[in-house]
Amino acid sequence: MTLIKSISGIRGTIGGRASEGLTPIDIVKFTAAFGKILIGKSGNKKIVVGRDARESGEMVSNLVVGTLQSIGAEVINLGLSTTPTVEIAVPLEKAAGGIILTASHNPGQWNALKLLNEKGEFISDIEGKEVLALGESLDFDFAEVQDLGQVINDESYLQKHIDAVIALEYVDVEAIKNANFKVAVDAVNSTGGIFIPALLEALGVQTIYKIHCEPNGKFPHNPEPLKEHLTDLSAAVLENGADLGIAVDPDVDRLVFMMEDGELFGEEYTLVAVADYILSKQKGNTVSNLSSTRALRDVTLKHGGEYFAAAVGEVNVVTKMKEVDAVIGGEGNGGVIYPASHYGRDALVGVAILLSHLAKLGKKMSEYRAELPQYYMSKNKITLTPDLDIDGLLDAMQKKYAHENHTTIDGLKIDFENEWVHLRKSNTEPIIRIYSEGPTPEAAEAIAQKIMNEMQEIISK
Repeated sequence: MTLIKSISGIRGTIGGRASEGLTPIDIVKFTAAFGKILIGKSGNKKIVVGRDARESGEMVSNLVVGTLQSIGAEVINLGLSTTPTVEIAVPLEKAAGGIILTASHNPGQWNALKLLNEKGEFISDIEGKEVLALGESLDFDFAEVQDLGQVINDESYLQKHIDAVIALEYVDVEAIKNANFKVAVDAVNSTGGIFIPALLEALGVQTIYKIHCEPNGKFPHNPEPLKEHLTDLSAAVLENGADLGIAVDPDVDRLVFMMEDGELFGEEYTLVAVADYILSKQKGNTVSNLSSTRALRDVTLKHGGEYFAAAVGEVNVVTKMKEVDAVIGGEGNGGVIYPASHYGRDALVGVAILLSHLAKLGKKMSEYRAELPQYYMSKNKITLTPDLDIDGLLDAMQKKYAHENHTTIDGLKIDFENEWVHLRKSNTEPIIRIYSEGPTPEAAEAIAQKIMNEMQEIISK
């Protein structure tokens, strides 16, 4: 059993003992703490709740909604939803905040509470620590019977979200309709199976091949939208002669495209392509995290903008985007953040923008991909042991490469002339991630192996 409490929310495996997994006790105490803090700060009792389709979702939702009632909150329950839909709903409902019940790309035995402020954005690290402290102390009262909260079930946000996407200035529904795209969709049997096809229909796409789009939570493959997990989508694209494939994770904030040849466009290139289109329409700055491809920097410079890097984590990227007034940003895991819509990763926004771009280009996806800056990434990891001095290890590596361009705002990133390597402790798993990128797959892997060998030497000493 695992329970991880971090900037990414309260995430854990279902079952086991309290404080060792995401048990009902943990769900109740942290939900109550978060609700108490929201209501206490603003006096606003309205809180939005939505969930993905994973099998534990109904159970977790019942606990969360009931707990919020027990502290006197007014719950707007969206039911089966997506992370970006809940983010949009919070400000539209003028709510104090929101809770999304999803473990994102984690397998089916996981679930999580993702916590939003009144803007529909993830709470800060400081606010998260406040929630954790109050949840552990249980230093609060529950409501008496006459003060129990009410629940409003609202299923209107599927359409509201789609309407908001279609209304975006640079989404061209007419161009998409005229392109007559044939699109395959893999939604890993979660809520993307509802939202993505509905969006495509609203955009005028008439031919949709749906695989794994039944929102029953029975994930047919590992839900992280990586190449090795998307063989069914590749087959569907090739067998049906589709123009492209779309894959999303269970909560629909990560977006991956597949080209007409059955090969992935590249999760790192989702944001690059979307930014290429937006920057062609509106000059401005961009932001991605330190583990994302250099291609975004190159595309930004091509359009006359300035690129900035942020620490890994959506809240860090959003903070940097606001600081530099970025017009587009996100993360290299397929996360697109478009401020004209809202400050959150949104696969629906990404789909609409990229289809608009492709429709206007009049090119196959593979042709367009070949025109973008070419980089290749290698992603590795080292599993942590309790006795490993992580800070000491990173300090030793920093000293070894002090002569190279590097930053320590999030672990250690070393920028070489043609490659880079980023070493950081994961927020969601007990591992050190080693991401590297180079002009060829061999170069990316070689620099990663060199760094990992040097780390192992330090560890062994």
